[in-house]
Amino acid sequence: MEFGLTYSPAHYNANPIVVAREAERFGFESLFVPEHSHMPLATDFPLAPETPMGYKSMYDPFVTLAACAAVTENLKVGTSIALIPQRDPIHTAKEVSTLDRISNGRVVLGIGAGWNAEEMEAHGVDPNTRFRVMREKMEAIKILWTEEVAEYHGRHVEIPPTWQWPKPVQDPHPPILMGGAGPNVLNRVVNYCDGWLPAVHLNFTEDLRGRFTPVEEFADEAAKLHRLAEESGRPRPQIQCSSEILTRIPFGQLEEIGVTRLMMGVGGFRDPENTEIQDADIPVYMEQLREHRDKLAG
Repeated sequence: MEFGLTYSPAHYNANPIVVAREAERFGFESLFVPEHSHMPLATDFPLAPETPMGYKSMYDPFVTLAACAAVTENLKVGTSIALIPQRDPIHTAKEVSTLDRISNGRVVLGIGAGWNAEEMEAHGVDPNTRFRVMREKMEAIKILWTEEVAEYHGRHVEIPPTWQWPKPVQDPHPPILMGGAGPNVLNRVVNYCDGWLPAVHLNFTEDLRGRFTPVEEFADEAAKLHRLAEESGRPRPQIQCSSEILTRIPFGQLEEIGVTRLMMGVGGFRDPENTEIQDADIPVYMEQLREHRDKLAG
């Protein structure tokens, strides 16, 4: 199992370049960042009475990861998650392949359909079609990555015969991990992705059904995913989880379930007034995370 880090860079917390340098120095395998382009005031935030500042102030993920890749040599850089329905597929294909070139093949693309209806609508996306839009855009992106002359004709995406370089370093393209939960997420992983980013909830209630996977059901869902992949002749999918799951499922059992990457959080979505983790604090914080990682790894 690999150990990676998640971090949400914002205007008030530690520079992601510092986080990336220290993550590599302390031997972490990867650094993942989230995406939200903006937060409309009408946002119905599902996890708190008000939308936290961290969601309002997220850095652009691909600009951030390019900076992180430029100051590291081995650290994988990824998104958890890129909101594909809201993104132009031609630009996104170009951004990811360029980042894969700059990093010499270190990109992992975590994707998802998103949850914020108001955010989607501001990008011209009907929330009711977002899953279909996501699939078409990812199909088009993969064609742009892999075909000398690319074209795609779908219900929501139309790309005429097109040249686009650079192609990614990774063959055939960077790994694609599907984020989310619900009755169809595992089929999406098997149909057009390489792994799963499960949204596991430790205190699940039925009003969260479809948005989160109850921790009690996670092992069965992972087994179902592996079975679906085997039946479809697909490689065994990657599974990437937050380390918070360790409060309910022991490390050894996660390995048995098939978790391939365990993610530790660097800070959180803090308020601007909270200066708990700034640039100078990162080495100390990384040391704590490394100690925790090494105890888990045995």
